[in-house]
Amino acid sequence: MNTIRLTTAQAIVKYLIAQRTIIDGKEDPLFAGAFGIFGHGNVVSLAEALYPVQDVLPTWRGHNEQSMALAAVAFAKAKRRRQIMIATSSVGPGSSNMITAAATAHANRLPILIISGDTFQHRFVDPVLQQVEHFNSPSTTVSDAYRPVTRYWDRITRPEQIIQSLPQAVATMIDPADCGPAYIGLPQDIAAEAYDYPTSFFTPRIHYIRRPIPDVRDVAKAAEALAAAEKPLIIAGGGVHYSGAVAELTAFAEKHGIPVTETVAGKATLLADHPNFVGPIGVTGSSSANVMADEADVVVAVGTRLQDFTTGSWSIFGNEEMTLVSVNVGRFDATKHQAVSVIGDAKVTLEALDEEIGDYRAPATWMEKGVNEIAAWYGYLDEFTSGTFEPPTYAQVIRAVNEIGDSDDYQLSAAGGLPGELNMGWLSRSIGSFDAEYGYSCMGYEIAGAWGAKMALPDRDVVAWVGDGSYLMMNSDIYSTVMTGHKVIFILCDNGGFAVINRLQVNTGGEEFNNLLHTTRHERMFRVDFVKHAESMGAIAEKVTTIDEFKDAFARAKAADRSSVIVIDVAQYDWTEGGAWWEVGIPEVSDRSQVLVARAELEAEKKLQRRGV
Repeated sequence: MNTIRLTTAQAIVKYLIAQRTIIDGKEDPLFAGAFGIFGHGNVVSLAEALYPVQDVLPTWRGHNEQSMALAAVAFAKAKRRRQIMIATSSVGPGSSNMITAAATAHANRLPILIISGDTFQHRFVDPVLQQVEHFNSPSTTVSDAYRPVTRYWDRITRPEQIIQSLPQAVATMIDPADCGPAYIGLPQDIAAEAYDYPTSFFTPRIHYIRRPIPDVRDVAKAAEALAAAEKPLIIAGGGVHYSGAVAELTAFAEKHGIPVTETVAGKATLLADHPNFVGPIGVTGSSSANVMADEADVVVAVGTRLQDFTTGSWSIFGNEEMTLVSVNVGRFDATKHQAVSVIGDAKVTLEALDEEIGDYRAPATWMEKGVNEIAAWYGYLDEFTSGTFEPPTYAQVIRAVNEIGDSDDYQLSAAGGLPGELNMGWLSRSIGSFDAEYGYSCMGYEIAGAWGAKMALPDRDVVAWVGDGSYLMMNSDIYSTVMTGHKVIFILCDNGGFAVINRLQVNTGGEEFNNLLHTTRHERMFRVDFVKHAESMGAIAEKVTTIDEFKDAFARAKAADRSSVIVIDVAQYDWTEGGAWWEVGIPEVSDRSQVLVARAELEAEKKLQRRGV
């Protein structure tokens, strides 16, 4: 047997370089690069292994471990899970910083390979710098904190273990049903230890995304339910994009006359002016889609985990006899809430379902209702965004980008009020042009994610929407985008604090407290000069006050040669109205009458919830 002597770190890098994928008919590296912040736990061995291969596996220096890992998550989403980035850190705080990013990837079913340093396996020098000692379990380290938030977890305690571990990690990340973050803990003594690896371990391998075929019996059951439907509705989730099933879903809806709504992850499956499109669904959705959901007798959910924001905490489906058909590549997601489950790839399942139901077509009156409802919704948006607000609303800024942005601009946001406003008000003009991280709703994703998305989409403008709260939480990758030449247009909507949570606080009977800046405990009240801050990180920055000024600034940002930050103050209390009820834990006991009223409303709404497991 032919062997090559390498350190564990060198062997890991060599193996990852050998993994290949096919994108648009072209062979590409499965691992497009690495984000790395080096410390004593990874700089000596892993950095040494990464240095000589920068031409085939580039290493990008982040400025916060969490943010660089979030950039990797956004990269994977923009690449529709066809390519993966690595994120590496030292032991200790560098490692624990990435746990939030791992959870974000896990909730959103997105791949990322996390390799962090770990403490010495031999333990002779314990406790080492940055080691968290577990008093009753000496083998427990920060690495163990990744177990709940990863789909694959391993700590390498012998060099030869990677021969089994790495293929399993890769298999997990490219499995459409099991997809998510993989974690490798690499103790620094093991990273440096050499082993005679079989050369065959490094033979290039092309990986394909599998398309699991559904059971014909499940397809038949789903077809039987759909064929009897008078008011069917399709919910398109993120899985439609990951499967590459947009064309199939569109053709299916057109042929059978079925209205289509979208989740946040499924947005931009249909264009905003498509005749079958009835708007975004759920808590951050449109009244049009939610009215259709209320009446639907068969709901076909394709590629969605049916999060509470999609289902209005399972209150949105008003028809007690409604049948839920769940098409999902993952068994766990397909079998929720007593659904008629069809476990399989979205593309092949829709093709099979289409063949099974033949010439079925929903009554024309149902599609006509959808057309009328979405027209009314667009009319409301137009009226609301034409109003006079000082400062402007989120919705008015979004309308401006609808009007002057390019159709293939990639919109990106996360957490707070912006995802909801974008979901309702931004009108898709190209397929797959939207990323609002609302699976984990991670503040701080916006700026870092935009960096990763731009790496994935170098020929498109990435427009990142960020609130002042998220900006202050994590902003260092503005510098990263400038430093690395990945131009992003950042739209910073400043509403003076955490305004959307303030809205929730007030709407549930609470007093304004600790959310808007002026309701926090403070000695000095002032607003951050975001322009100066962004300029200090190398970006072009300017503040505007009106929508006309914003449009001019956006045009300048489009023409600029590097990242731009456009700052605009927006209204604290004026929001797009639509959406659906959402269950939150309102106290049963309170001295405030407003809270008790809200609790009574909660109890009334809970009676409308669909019961299921």
